[in-house]
Amino acid sequence: MTVETWLGWPSREALSREGVSRARRNLARGIRAVVLASLLWSTFAAKRGPGEWAWVGGVALVLGCLVVGRAFYRFTYDHRLWPSLGSLLLLMAAAAGARACGWPVLALVLWCGCAVTALERLPLGVAVPCTAVALAAYVLVTNDNWLTTAVTVAGLGLAGYVLRLDAEARGAAQRLLAQERAARAAEARSAALGERARIAREIHDVLAHSLSAQLVHLEAARLLIEREPPGEFRDTILERVVAARGMAREGLAETRQALSALRGEMTPVEDFLHTLVDGPGAAGGLAPGARVQVTGERRALPAEASGAVRRVAQEALTNVRKHAPGALVTVRLEYLAGEVALEVRDSGGRGRAGELAVSGSGYGLLGMRERAELLGGTLEAGPEEEGFVVRLRVPA
Repeated sequence: MTVETWLGWPSREALSREGVSRARRNLARGIRAVVLASLLWSTFAAKRGPGEWAWVGGVALVLGCLVVGRAFYRFTYDHRLWPSLGSLLLLMAAAAGARACGWPVLALVLWCGCAVTALERLPLGVAVPCTAVALAAYVLVTNDNWLTTAVTVAGLGLAGYVLRLDAEARGAAQRLLAQERAARAAEARSAALGERARIAREIHDVLAHSLSAQLVHLEAARLLIEREPPGEFRDTILERVVAARGMAREGLAETRQALSALRGEMTPVEDFLHTLVDGPGAAGGLAPGARVQVTGERRALPAEASGAVRRVAQEALTNVRKHAPGALVTVRLEYLAGEVALEVRDSGGRGRAGELAVSGSGYGLLGMRERAELLGGTLEAGPEEEGFVVRLRVPA
């Protein structure tokens, strides 16, 4: 055996009850109940020692040993050597006390139990001396002949080692099962990422290319219209084309964001908010003082929470451009314990609502609220002071 074998603890999986069948657990509980009942009866029936109520001390000793034994199991599971040794030596001392007070059955059971349990749950370098001491005490007090005693000692040592090997095998099986589950989960994640990448390619090849082509044609149409003589009809058509070009550009930007999300390449939320407010062409319809505030300890957000924050911010700023052009906007992102909060506040429009005010389906706020509730969050929106405010909170 190597040094690691002698000094190493049994694994936590081996020392736990995980992986033990229900039938085996019930059998172990039944054996413990029978042994405990036998010990209590033996101490009660012995009635030795000074005083008529000496058996009460024996019962108390049995219950105390039960408490110390449970502590020993907990200490060994936590791989705490000195507390484990202390509780084991305390059980051996209790066995010696039981022998001295006239409870030989209790003493023999304690010594045999300490011998077997030490081999099962302690490092071998410590378990072997402890087992040797317990079995030596058993040999000194037993009244059996030498052959029976030798067979019993050998059987106890073999039983303890077999229990140790069985526990290690069960622990190894549990570790292999955990590794297999982790491998299956990783395989499922890999398959999901592959499928998302395939969907992203399909969207890019169809929708993104189509929107890009529309932008080219709309830009060409705008240039052709600008060459025409000025007039009300010409200005109306030009305004419509410019609006359609802006919507196509926004659609292309959103498509690219969706593709990035599918590929797992999303930029941090705060960077996205700065792009919405300060990016090229993003501030159209907003006052020059629009700003983004980020508070709290920044961290990576789950994809669902990140997507909700992005969509709500995008929808809120779009509503500002539609219904309150020229408004001073403040976007506040706050990282909280277990959740993230977004607030989009505007000061009220200073200009005339243009063509964008009548576009859209009118279900923007409803969609934002449904998105938040699906994630277990909340969304509040309504007028406040001079302007309008949208507040989102989602778990993250």
